[in-house]
Amino acid sequence: MTVPLIKLNNGNEIPAIGLGTWQSKPEEVTAAVCYALKEAGYRHIDCAWGYGNEKDVGAGIRASGVPRSEIFITSKLWGTWHTRVEEGLDQTLANLGTDYLDLYLVHWPVALNPDGNHHLIPTLPDGTRDVLHSWKLQDTWKQMEAVLKKGKVKAIGVSNFSEAKLEEILATAEIVPAVNQLELHVYNPQHRLVAYLKSKGIVPQAYSPLGSTNSPLLSDEKVLEIGKKHSLGASDVLIGYLVAKGYVVLPKSVTPSRIASNLAGSLAAAQKLEVADIAELDGLAAGGKQKRFITPPWPVDLGFENWPPVWNE
Repeated sequence: MTVPLIKLNNGNEIPAIGLGTWQSKPEEVTAAVCYALKEAGYRHIDCAWGYGNEKDVGAGIRASGVPRSEIFITSKLWGTWHTRVEEGLDQTLANLGTDYLDLYLVHWPVALNPDGNHHLIPTLPDGTRDVLHSWKLQDTWKQMEAVLKKGKVKAIGVSNFSEAKLEEILATAEIVPAVNQLELHVYNPQHRLVAYLKSKGIVPQAYSPLGSTNSPLLSDEKVLEIGKKHSLGASDVLIGYLVAKGYVVLPKSVTPSRIASNLAGSLAAAQKLEVADIAELDGLAAGGKQKRFITPPWPVDLGFENWPPVWNE
């Protein structure tokens, strides 16, 4: 089984399917990462400081016995580290037990107060998130460029950035982000933003490709119909659709059978899906099914289409 490689704008290559680790419990994620690498054939692990399980992810990588040089590891800079990018990165490297990352992303385009009342989600007395409104994303990106130049990471990119937020950093950037990791699936395809990314040479990465817990995507009539036509499961269709479109896809699971099928089934689906199938799936959101599942209550305008009203603006 060969996972397609996608070339980044710096010439490096990234496996098109990776194991997501968000919301994976520490005691489960070590075994999941080990199984994905050792048994299922994954070579791409996506993690983040903000997930709170990087040490366990690192333990799973070591337990797999797969050489570090064969694994593509992504992690992300959390909001409380925007003013101290290298310090945040060093914590991540120590947690994972590696001396470099293959890809480092700005997790959200929101800088949080590093001296606030919580290390992850600092809040104000009214309960809203304690954002450093005066901090410039351009300054975060300059520090991202600096750790790349030092060789601590092999590529840098962003996550959850709209076109407007990308334009903010591109105004002064020396290095164009390699990827933008987004909530991308048949109910939230973000066609306009993806077209913009491609025009800039930025690879789209899809998180939550199956939606979220109790997601309606897996029971969608059109998804099931296309799956039946090609003898594919719903999850195969949903992930394979994104792979066929040339995205990097990050399905998350801690169940061995699902970890394996998310890779093998989606690769089969990417080959079987026809142009007409992809067009039908492309149209589900515009046909009245548009839905986001991940909308944290940031008290700032992120610039996305179909985003809930800004909380306490």
